[in-house]
Amino acid sequence: MAGGSMTRHDEGSVTAFVMALLIVFVASAGLAVDGGRLVASRVELLDHAENAARAAVQHVTNLRSGDPQVDVDRARRTAEEYLRVHRVNGSVTSTRESVTVTVTRDVSLTILSMIGLSSRSVTVERSATPVPGP
Repeated sequence: MAGGSMTRHDEGSVTAFVMALLIVFVASAGLAVDGGRLVASRVELLDHAENAARAAVQHVTNLRSGDPQVDVDRARRTAEEYLRVHRVNGSVTSTRESVTVTVTRDVSLTILSMIGLSSRSVTVERSATPVPGP
């Protein structure tokens, strides 16, 4: 036959092409949707870690002497309470000079779960230090 007739050798080539396009589409959609969820979660966690650290570092002593120092126990309790109230998993490290808050969350992936990636962990850390006023 002349023109557009297919031979037995060409029969599966359209299916392979469509499957390749489908895989590319799913991967692209997964990166866009699930990647966006990961970025949004990271931004939210950065806010929580920073807010908890700032709230904690408000507990200072020696302000009038010009040598502010963090009240370690009160600062740690304040940051832990912030995380508890906002239902964020994390840890707090407090020294006389600073407070560091590390928070973690597992983010479920919806589209990328079709290719075996069901979740990713997002971890961020923020620190705050007291600064003497003018």
